[in-house]
Amino acid sequence: MPPTDIATDFVVLLGEDGSEIGVAPKASVHGSDTALHLAFSCHVYNARGETLVTRRALDKKTWPGVWTNSFCGHPRPAEPVIDAVHRHAEHELGLTLRDLRPVLPFFRYRAVDASGIVEHEVCPVYTALVDDEPHLNPSEVVEARWVDPSDLAVSLRATPWAFSPWLVLQAEQMHVFDAARSPEAIR
Repeated sequence: MPPTDIATDFVVLLGEDGSEIGVAPKASVHGSDTALHLAFSCHVYNARGETLVTRRALDKKTWPGVWTNSFCGHPRPAEPVIDAVHRHAEHELGLTLRDLRPVLPFFRYRAVDASGIVEHEVCPVYTALVDDEPHLNPSEVVEARWVDPSDLAVSLRATPWAFSPWLVLQAEQMHVFDAARSPEAIR
């Protein structure tokens, strides 16, 4: 099932301990005082060991036009996170995932973009493999590139401001900056 319109889509609100405390319309959640809510991130790899980085659509509410990991999203109320990951992969990138694995199951962050909008999420991080090329949904993604993880690490170190803050934090925790690690070791 494709994601619904943002005006009618709901996200899961979380207490400070990470427990579910309610739901709210997605359109009402991201502001200057964003409530903690459930999300996910996914880093997609191809058979060459390259990771897919994407540039967020220019009309995104938060971090428009910024390069980030392959894709992110929010599970709907009562939707298993794994199902949400597959749903968003298809909707945003036209990709069918295989070998989906949790790599940072307890990742959590809070970040403020240049406009003052806050992201405040418990955001489990996954990796997955794909066999196909992405077909971008322009309302979600304006560009995508396959990159070697070591080249991504160099770019993240040199210009962290050019990337989403969650990608920079996730890359650090996934040890992407460790030149001795292979892409398979990251996964």
